[in-house]
Amino acid sequence: MSYYLKSYDFERHNEEVRQVWEAYNAGKPTRVPVILGVNPRILLLNPDLNTEGISFRQYSEDPDIMARVQMQSQHYIRHHLPQDAEMGPPKDGWHIGIDLQNYYEAAWFGAPVEYRDGQVPDTSPMLTDDRKRALFDVGMPDPLSGGVMARAWRLYEQMKANMERYSHAGLPVLGVGTPPGQGTDGPMTVACSLRGATQLCIDFYEDPDYARELLGYITEATIHRIRELRKKLGHEPKPACWGFADDSIELLSVDMYVEFVLPCHKMLLGELAGEGPHSVHLCGNVDRLMPTLKRELNLNVWDAGFPVDYAAVREALGPEFQIHTGPKVSTLLHGSAKDVEAESKRILESGIMAGGRFLLREANNLSPCTPVENVAAMYEAARKYGLY
Repeated sequence: MSYYLKSYDFERHNEEVRQVWEAYNAGKPTRVPVILGVNPRILLLNPDLNTEGISFRQYSEDPDIMARVQMQSQHYIRHHLPQDAEMGPPKDGWHIGIDLQNYYEAAWFGAPVEYRDGQVPDTSPMLTDDRKRALFDVGMPDPLSGGVMARAWRLYEQMKANMERYSHAGLPVLGVGTPPGQGTDGPMTVACSLRGATQLCIDFYEDPDYARELLGYITEATIHRIRELRKKLGHEPKPACWGFADDSIELLSVDMYVEFVLPCHKMLLGELAGEGPHSVHLCGNVDRLMPTLKRELNLNVWDAGFPVDYAAVREALGPEFQIHTGPKVSTLLHGSAKDVEAESKRILESGIMAGGRFLLREANNLSPCTPVENVAAMYEAARKYGLY
């Protein structure tokens, strides 16, 4: 097992990719496309790739290091991780941006960021029982300067100022993406980060009024942040279609989701998007929730994780509903190439392909130190067993 492909015909690959997506987007797929969820942690947390020993703290706080790591990561992904995306050197250059991983929303509300060895940065719960109303007492954070967003915009301005100095493999940087904040990991997920998942679940039973108030506060603040960022960046104030996430709703029954969180999701879409259809990212055991979300939120795309009953969700959601999922990241990380091929085959032959609206991917977000042979095995399985 290794982290590098020995050889690859990028020109042939890119032509096949073009044909695969052209057919898929025309509603006449020839085979299941393969996508990957992968970000710079693939380099930072792999000692064989991160030969300089750059820490996540350094990456998160120094714009020049952030830019360099992103270019190196993109170069690695384009040369060693097969998927239905253009591979090989980019034609013109690199695109970089401000990356605060998934901790930025809780940090925006004031949760302390922690850098743990061998992990991505995360926050610690701040709404302990003795200060559970602390957020309500201070008011909503500023969308541009509240919490971690002040650092995000400072990094952005520094990265833009230094952009002309950046290059990798003889190619320049073409643009710098803006700081995060225009999407959301979801009110339930943010509430779990701020309060602690166990304590929030207890609140649903022992102090439901507080749980509703917290979820409502987070929802209103999120709407305010996204509106202000769209205004600052000149983006459309209310796009017809939008996507969001909320992984932590897997902790809830259908009835509790409908009672506590569905009103927040409806508010997000009602204030920030048009009629749709919309998309959602939900990892975890949420099969039971998906028919309700589809019906109540006008969804037509689900970026899923695991566990998933592939045949059952296809039947429940219908042939025109787009679903993305695949082998568990642990299988890709620890299994053999034969294990990955067998699992990919099982998924592809489960009935999930019915209707032609399925994308195969790792479930969910490729782990650092995943052997490239296993990624290639998943890709080749789609080329072999994912034909229509």
